[in-house]
Amino acid sequence: MAKALCLVASLLLVGSVFTHAEFSPSLIVDMAKIVLDNYCSPEKLNGLKQAIEAASSNTEILNIPDAETLANVLSSGFQTTISDPRLKVSYEPNYVAAVAPELPPLPPEQLVAILQSSIKLDVLEGNVGYLRIDHILGEKVAEKVGPLLLELVWNKILPTSALIFDLRYTGSGDVSGLPFIVSYFTEAEPVVHIDSVYDRLSGATTELFTSSALLGERYGTTKPLIVLTSKNTNGIAEDVAYCLQSMKRATVVGEKTAGGSMKLNKIKVTDTDFYITLPTAKSTNPITGSSWELTGVTPDVAAEVEDALATAVAILNLRAKVPAIVEGSAALIADNYAFEAVGADVAAKLRGMLAAGEYGTVSSKTGLETKLSSDLSTLSGDKSLKTTISAPVQPPMTYSPEMFVELVKLSFQTDVFENNVGYLRFDMFGDFEEVKAIAQVIVDLVWSKVVDTDALIVDLRNNLGGPTTAISGFCTYFFDADKQILLDKLYDRPSGTTKELWTLSDLTGPRFGSTKSLLILTSGATAGAAEEFVYIMKKLGRAMIVGETTAGSSHPPQTFQVGETGVFLSIPTVHSDTAAGPAWEGVGVTPHIPVSAEAALNTAKGILNKHLGGPK
Repeated sequence: MAKALCLVASLLLVGSVFTHAEFSPSLIVDMAKIVLDNYCSPEKLNGLKQAIEAASSNTEILNIPDAETLANVLSSGFQTTISDPRLKVSYEPNYVAAVAPELPPLPPEQLVAILQSSIKLDVLEGNVGYLRIDHILGEKVAEKVGPLLLELVWNKILPTSALIFDLRYTGSGDVSGLPFIVSYFTEAEPVVHIDSVYDRLSGATTELFTSSALLGERYGTTKPLIVLTSKNTNGIAEDVAYCLQSMKRATVVGEKTAGGSMKLNKIKVTDTDFYITLPTAKSTNPITGSSWELTGVTPDVAAEVEDALATAVAILNLRAKVPAIVEGSAALIADNYAFEAVGADVAAKLRGMLAAGEYGTVSSKTGLETKLSSDLSTLSGDKSLKTTISAPVQPPMTYSPEMFVELVKLSFQTDVFENNVGYLRFDMFGDFEEVKAIAQVIVDLVWSKVVDTDALIVDLRNNLGGPTTAISGFCTYFFDADKQILLDKLYDRPSGTTKELWTLSDLTGPRFGSTKSLLILTSGATAGAAEEFVYIMKKLGRAMIVGETTAGSSHPPQTFQVGETGVFLSIPTVHSDTAAGPAWEGVGVTPHIPVSAEAALNTAKGILNKHLGGPK
């Protein structure tokens, strides 16, 4: 009722400007009756009757001397009250109702001329069909011109590999043409419920289905279909676009459509020259449960009207390359993924998704990469198997001795707690050659502060990994020099070789040794090379792990280009020895003492304090 009062307010505001009554008090009531009896959504009319009665009983409203001004005021009031800009009041003394002309019998040459003027078609580069229709033909007309449509239009479109259906300029049409058009892009069976049309005048709801019998062949359900739209796409053309979009049969490219009506009626107000134009029928899509009316059809890919065709061509060019990209990705994974059985399974499922059309709706290279990356991670359970970018190789950095010192200070944190418990934190593993070059600096500035403690906490809760080339050297510090120890075996899938990791015989600086207590802190963020270190130390019984299960990522993946495309894959190619059971890749390393990452340090300190005799 509050919204309905907007009508009264708008009428009173304008009515107060005039002083001479011109119109019958029944005029507004008669208009309201037309709206109440014919508007397509009666549930939106609550309160309208009371507002009209209040407005018509106020003589100031009818003091407006100009009929067109009154019509505009009433239009604004109705539109505001019902929230529907399609409802309009007009004053038209010379109005003559238009009658849709019947298509008379015409000689073939005239029918050809009519069709050629209203339908435009072309076959673009890459065997892409282009079809523009500016009026949706009704079923009866289509039946009359059907053979010519097949000969002049459809039979030229059928052999194309993809179709651009241009509705940017289509503002009129017959609802009976909706199932006629949509059916050509579906299978014959089963028929599909595509629309429900409620007609207020009859009170009946008509359900529209695709047709199982058509003149000529269908375009089918697998070839790419793009529908172009603009803000001028209106009425039945919007319904066509919305149906094909809702069925996921077409990608809509362009501008948001007009948000028009399934059916508009213009009704004369009693014996006056006032008319009310209003929607008397409404569409409800059975898939979405909603409608394109008022709101318009939102495109899948937005583009300015003049750019829509070029955008559609670019999308189709990309889709033509998609099968090769997906197939190339499957082959690379099958041949290179660290775990052969998993790689073969992922490749097979990826090919199945391609065959099922799951990659048929990608609209951009970014969208393709995002979907492919998500699918690879989901199918493999490996977050490291994904699409990536090809980063250019950077030249090695040249550091001065002073820069090395600052770099080490920023990269490591150390402390010594009560009971002579050392603490060492670093958040990334470095490449062996780079670390080797500054090993003495690390020993002097970092290692020397904790190596002589009675126990050590190594904090890897924020360590994201890095190269695994320094793993052997770092592990060696926690074993004795009297013998070499086999740390792990790493299988490299592309080469089919296995590399053994052993402790080193030569080290820079002193060892921590194998007898003093070592606790390692972990979290769900601990990844890659850090997990390999935790896995080795736990497997060999050299450390107690405190915190959360690690990320379950992988050894550093390699980057592969998919054919000659600009798509690149990040593929883990190496896995730890699984002869004695599953490694850490994909599952993570489970701690001995499971606690939250936040509580891990205090838990570790408590364990060591108790072991070493309590705090001093």
